[in-house]
Amino acid sequence: MKRLAPVATARTVERAIRAAIVAVFGVGVRQRDPGAVVNAVLTLGVTYLPGLVERRYSVKFRPWQRLYAGVAMLAHAVGMLGPYDAQGRWDNVTHTLSASLLGGVAHAAARRRGRDPRPRVLAVVVCGGVVWELLEYAIHAVSRRFGFEPILVPYSARDTVSDLLFNLVGALLVVAFGDRLLRNFAPERD
Repeated sequence: MKRLAPVATARTVERAIRAAIVAVFGVGVRQRDPGAVVNAVLTLGVTYLPGLVERRYSVKFRPWQRLYAGVAMLAHAVGMLGPYDAQGRWDNVTHTLSASLLGGVAHAAARRRGRDPRPRVLAVVVCGGVVWELLEYAIHAVSRRFGFEPILVPYSARDTVSDLLFNLVGALLVVAFGDRLLRNFAPERD
C-alpha cells in the first residue's frame, strides 16, 4: 500500500472539509435557512485564504495550520444547522477557534514587523469580538425591522459575555503558544 505524503493527505482532508461546507450550504438551501446559506458561503471562502496569503506574502502554511483553519470554518458552518441552538458549548468552541485564528493573524503580522505580538493579539481579538457582537445585534435588529429571517442571532447578554470570554481564551492560547506554533510566518532574523 502506497503511503501519502503529509501535504497530500492534508490537501485531501482540506478538500473534504470544503465538500462538507458545500453540503451545509445544500442543507441550508433545502431548509430555507439564510443563516446557514450565508455562513456556508463565507466559511467556504475563508478556506481559500491560506492559499491566497501564501501567494501574496511569500509564506508557507504548515499542513496542520491549513486544516486548523478549515476545521474552524466547518465548525461554524455546521453550527448554523442547529448545534448553536441546541448546545451552548458549540458556540464556546467556535469562538475560541475563530479568536485563535484572528489572534494568529495579528501575531504573524506583528512578528513580521519585528514587534511584540502579545498586546496586539489581545487588542485585535478583543476589539474584533466586540465589533462582531455589535454586528450580531445590528443585523438581528435590521432583519426584524424589515421582516427578514436574521442570519445572526444574539441570544442574550449572558451569551454575549460568554462569547467575549471565549474569544479571550483563543487570544490567550495564541499569546502562550504563538511563538512556537506560528514561527513559519515570521522572517528569519540574524
